[in-house]
Amino acid sequence: MAAAVYQLPGVITVEDRPVPKPGPDQVLVRVHHCGICGSDIHQLRDGWGFKPGTIAGHEWTGTIAAIGEDVDTWSLGERVVGGSSPKCGTCRRCLEGKPSQCENRSSPITDNGDGAFAEFILVRAAGVLRLPDSLSARHAALAEPLAVAMHGITRSGIAPGDTAMVIGAGPIGALTVAALRAIGVDHITVVEPSKGRRELARNVGATEVIDPSDLEMFPSWEPEKLSSRAVHVVLECSGHKSAIESGFHQLLRGGILVMVGAGIEHPTFDPNRMILNELHVTGSFVYDLGGFERALELLASDDFPSDLLIDPNDVPLDGVGDALEALATGRIAGKVMVVPEARTQST
Repeated sequence: MAAAVYQLPGVITVEDRPVPKPGPDQVLVRVHHCGICGSDIHQLRDGWGFKPGTIAGHEWTGTIAAIGEDVDTWSLGERVVGGSSPKCGTCRRCLEGKPSQCENRSSPITDNGDGAFAEFILVRAAGVLRLPDSLSARHAALAEPLAVAMHGITRSGIAPGDTAMVIGAGPIGALTVAALRAIGVDHITVVEPSKGRRELARNVGATEVIDPSDLEMFPSWEPEKLSSRAVHVVLECSGHKSAIESGFHQLLRGGILVMVGAGIEHPTFDPNRMILNELHVTGSFVYDLGGFERALELLASDDFPSDLLIDPNDVPLDGVGDALEALATGRIAGKVMVVPEARTQST
């Protein structure tokens, strides 16, 4: 099979790899589409912890191509989407219905081996979900990032009638805006420096779109002064230090800042502003319990703007490197789908 293989930061080559064979409790999936995630940008372009020879890609759809021993829940040719990695189900956090915080998780992103920037991916049979008949494989590849966006919304506790600010209108930010609209949040301010992403945010439901320079910041001797754009919830989706810090200053009293985006530089907060206004700052990691199922249901709804959220130009495996750069620099606003080259291959 062909696979896009990480060599060095920003260096991705297409190689021939053996098609893996499923063992007990595994299935082999022929990949149809795989979205490029923000973590892929950090790992493949910026070199965050990836080893040479690794195949990335965890936002995928495909069809069952081979079935391992003892797997009786799947049939050849069924359309599937990669779901959340099975968790232990027995620790305190799992029993509380919070699988993202499983105390026995073995990997921060996925428990699978190589990813889906390849013609085939080998996964645990319990880690895939069936596609609804009404949902295309291309749109269904948004399920993983949409589940991430929906978990951030869950962590915020936002409800219809509350006001929201989304900082960063990359794929997760844009999906967050669309998901907020879907649950009835009517006032959504988006903060984004890129012209293309600002336009995408407007198209998927933002009520106001501004540049980061438009945000008010206050010195430490004015801890109770509130921004004219202050909201109940800020969902920070860029991971940039300055964006997180400015987002903290956009909260109403009792508001919550949810950090969804990951970054290297650490933000700082004014503790007096936090204390006097009883502000909350929390993280959001991967998915709700049942998050993929709800994401698929939302994607299958008639009014969800999937076409707007996906870049119109899919890329082959040898286009992954260029797409990473275009996403990182904001030249591409929407989610990029990688479509491995079709080959006739025995499984």
